[in-house]
Amino acid sequence: MKLVQRSILAVERERLWDFLMDVPRVARCIPGVEAIEPAGENRYRGVLNVQIGPVRLALGGTVTLEEQDRNGWQAALRAEADDRGAGGGIRARMTARLAPAPTGIELVVETDLAVLGKIGEFGQPLIKKKADGLMQAFAVNVRAALGRAPSSRE
Repeated sequence: MKLVQRSILAVERERLWDFLMDVPRVARCIPGVEAIEPAGENRYRGVLNVQIGPVRLALGGTVTLEEQDRNGWQAALRAEADDRGAGGGIRARMTARLAPAPTGIELVVETDLAVLGKIGEFGQPLIKKKADGLMQAFAVNVRAALGRAPSSRE
């Protein structure tokens, strides 16, 4: 499943980039992240608690920062997580890109998501709705962490 989310953040591109590349710090802006800790070079282990429909998931796994291109303002990461209770997991490859926008910087996140096992039975529309909601909350939390007001375009 392919997902694309966009957010406008009224902040300098360099400051936003530095914040986004600090994985433990930026992880605190993702709703449901319970813990995140280093697990090697550019690799982190953590737990994401999320509710999709009536089911609560505790996705435990790893995130690997695979690319950091400051000149191109683009980064790529891979996430792998499982929920033993629900009998499934996710595998995702994400790219984040920063681009100038009229009222700040546009953060574009493109995700190629594979939902495995019983979790995949939720259906794409429900999973996409949850991912969009998480991205909106993430953008609000990033704005708060960087001390800026929301953009008028959202």
